[in-house]
Amino acid sequence: MKKDIVSMNCREIEQELLDLGQPKYRAAQVYGWLAKGVRDFDGMSNLPKDLRELLKMKYRLYAPKVLSKQVSQIDGTIKYLWELYDGNAVETVVMSYRHGNTVCVSCQVGCRQGCAFCASTIGGLVRSLEPSEILDEVLFSQLDSGKPISNIVLMGIGEPLDNFDNVMRFLELVNDPAGMNIGMRHISLSTCGITERFDDLAARDLQLTLSVSLHAPDDETRSRLMPANRGRGVEQLMACCRRYFEKTGRRISFEYAMIDGVNDTEAHARLLAKRALSVGAHVNLIPLNHVEERAFKPSTPGHMKAFIKILESEGVNVTVRRRLGGDVDASCGQLRRKIEQRKDP
Repeated sequence: MKKDIVSMNCREIEQELLDLGQPKYRAAQVYGWLAKGVRDFDGMSNLPKDLRELLKMKYRLYAPKVLSKQVSQIDGTIKYLWELYDGNAVETVVMSYRHGNTVCVSCQVGCRQGCAFCASTIGGLVRSLEPSEILDEVLFSQLDSGKPISNIVLMGIGEPLDNFDNVMRFLELVNDPAGMNIGMRHISLSTCGITERFDDLAARDLQLTLSVSLHAPDDETRSRLMPANRGRGVEQLMACCRRYFEKTGRRISFEYAMIDGVNDTEAHARLLAKRALSVGAHVNLIPLNHVEERAFKPSTPGHMKAFIKILESEGVNVTVRRRLGGDVDASCGQLRRKIEQRKDP
C-alpha cells in the first residue's frame, strides 16, 4: 500500500526522501506544497519530473471532495460534507465570530460512544480518520470558503480520545509554523470522558482547551444519556479532570446540553455547580439541537433561565453557547445521516 505522506511531519518526509537518494532540501519543498493543499505531485512544479513520478509510486495523495455544502441564510455558517478517499464521508462546520473564524472538525467516520441525544453515533463507528484527513478538513474548508481559519474545535463526528494517536499527530501538524501554524491556545478538544486517556493527554502538556461533554452531574442520568459513563462514573471523571488541571494549569470546560425534563432540574443544577467548583471548571450550556431520530427536546427558556440562575448563585462561571447554523443541519451527524439514508435501497 502507498504511504500517507500528508500525515508525516517534515522530519519524516526528509528521512523518506533521503532513503530514496534525494537531497535533504527536497523535503521542505514537498512539505510546503502539502501545506498549501496541493494534492497532486504533478502540481509540485519545483520538483524534478523523475522525483514526481517516484513519489506517485510510493505515496498516496487525495483531496477531499465536497459532497454537500450548506450555507446558513441566518448567520453565514457553512456546513460541509466531505467525501474521503474510500467513499466514506464526514462533516465539517465553519463558523464566524467577532474574534475570527472557527472550524469544527470530525475525527472519526461515525462514533462508537452511543450518546442517546446525538446523531453522530447512529449506525456506530465505521473507522477513525487519519491525521491527514483531519488536517484536510481544516485546510480545504479554509480554501473553499475563503475564510482564514484561526480557531479549531474537535467537536464534530467521533470521539477524539478514541482516536488518540492520530489526533495527537493532527495537532502537531496543524500547529507547525511551516504548516497552518494554528496555536494550541486556539484549539479545543471535546471528549465524552474517556478517562483512561486523560493522563496521556495531560502528560503532553498541550496548551489547548479540554472540553468535557458532561451533560449530567450524576451517574444515573449520565449513564442513561452517555454509555461511556458506565464502568467509569462521574466521580472517576472528576478525579481525572482534577489531575488534568493540576498537571497542565489549563481550566476545563464542561459542555452541558439542556434536555427538557431529563437533566435540567434544580437538583441537577446544584449538583452540576458542585462538580464544576470542585475542579474549577467553566460550564457551557448548550441549547439542544433537534435530531429526527431522537425523542429528546430542548429545555424551555424558563428552565434554562432558572438553571443559569442557580449556577451563578453558586459562583459558577457559566455561558450559553450561541446557536449557529440552525437552518443547515446544525447537529453533528445529521447531514451525513441524510446522505447515507439516500444510499439505502
